[in-house]
Parts: sequence; C-alpha cells; structure tokens
Amino acid sequence: MKKIGFIGAGNMGLALIKSLVAADSADYKIYVYDIDVSKKAVIEGMSSNVIFTQSAKEVVCSCEYVFLMVKPQQLGELLDETADSISSDSVLVSVCAGITVDFIRERLNNQKAKIVLAMPNTPLMLRCGATALAFDEMTSVEEFNAVRAIFETSGITATIPLSQMNHIICINGSSPAFIYLFAQGFLEYAQANEIEQQAAKKLFAQSLIGAANMLISSGLTVEQLIEQVSSKGGTTIAGLEKLRENGLETAVTRACTACTERAIELSAGQV
Repeated sequence: MKKIGFIGAGNMGLALIKSLVAADSADYKIYVYDIDVSKKAVIEGMSSNVIFTQSAKEVVCSCEYVFLMVKPQQLGELLDETADSISSDSVLVSVCAGITVDFIRERLNNQKAKIVLAMPNTPLMLRCGATALAFDEMTSVEEFNAVRAIFETSGITATIPLSQMNHIICINGSSPAFIYLFAQGFLEYAQANEIEQQAAKKLFAQSLIGAANMLISSGLTVEQLIEQVSSKGGTTIAGLEKLRENGLETAVTRACTACTERAIELSAGQV
C-alpha cells in the first residue's frame, strides 16, 4: 500500500484526494495536513483510508510520496520546518509555480532529494484536468510513473523537460482563467442582445468542448480548422478580421510572457 501525503488541502489538493478515493484503490493510504483544521471532518469523511494529521511533519514522516500543495511564497518556510523529517526515500511533488528543483534541494540541504515538479489546473476538480510534469535523474522512472498515475486519476498528463516548467504555466495552469475572460466577452454580448444567459452559456461552453475535441482529434492544423468555419465573405471572416485588428494574438502572447516572467520572479525568490 502506497502512503500518499498532501500538505495543503485547497482546491487542487482536495481534487486529487477525491479522485484517489473515487478510484476506489486499496493501494493508497492518504495523509493530509492543512492549517485549516475545519477541513478535518470533510477530508476524513471521504474514506477510512484518509487521515487528517496534526502537522506537516507527521505527513512527511508517514509517506513515500508527499505532495506540496501550498503557495510558492509558503514553500520555503514549509521546507525549513520539515527538512529534518523527510526521508531520503521520499518523493516530493511540488505544484508551486516558479519553484525549481534547485530551490527545494537547497532549502532541504539535500542535493539528492527526489523531486517531481507538477503544474496542474483547476479542471482537476471535475476530473478533467491537464497536468504538466517534470523530473530529473534523482527520481526513478518507476517513482515518476507512480506520481503520474496519481495525477491521471484527475485528467491527462504530459511530461516535459524541467527547463520548460516556467513556460508551460500559461499553456495549461493559467489558461483556464484566460479562457474564462474570453468567454465573458461572448456572454456579455449575448446579454446586451437579450439572449437568455443560460442558453448562451450552454451553447458557448459546448462550442469550446467541441472545438477542443476538433483540435485534438481532427488531425487538422489550427489554420485548417479556422478555414473550416470560415466562408469567404461570411460572418466568421468578419469577426476574425476584428479580432486580428484588435490584436487578439498579440494580447495572448503578452499574457503568456507576463505569466512566464512572474514565474521566473518566483524562482528568484521575488515574491
């Protein structure tokens, strides 16, 4: 039985815990610590295999795999607090944006620590998340695959080099927020034109789902998919022209760049 620990039971932590419980696997025993003790009843009510601990140290002392689900600004203090309790066999999984393997090892004073970096997103809460994962040679392939299997109870994963972790954040970690802002523009237009909001939301959301499936499964390029929707002289072309005139692609690039730059600042400790 693998012993899995979670330090931090916010949206991401709870999503993973729920997915592990829903997987109905007898292979896991789950230890959870959160500073908000009011979560104890809810968390322990999920399964007899889930234990709410009294401290972060209790989690790292008990578990083979420890998921660090705290804010980047809180991670240094957490590592200082638990460094002397972390086993050399433990695999640490950080979901902290901008935090590097080197930073974690320096705070632990352990250059051989086994670390996996993860960038999930909030759709994990519906078990349709997208998580980017990276690791180095200190973590075995078997250990990494065990971590990946945990995230895959909540969605899909992709493995990327450690050097790309700051750049991937905008692609899957932050992009849901960008998409929601994009959606808001369509829903506000619908409201201004007295289209019933639930109908507009339902139609637009399904269009997002359908477009995403086309992007994944059609075998066509983005340009070809755009052409499929666009008839010469038609309504879609008119809309696309305005999106381009107003710099949609430039705005997306700038948003991604800003996201990456902030991750780099966090890496440097500029919180």
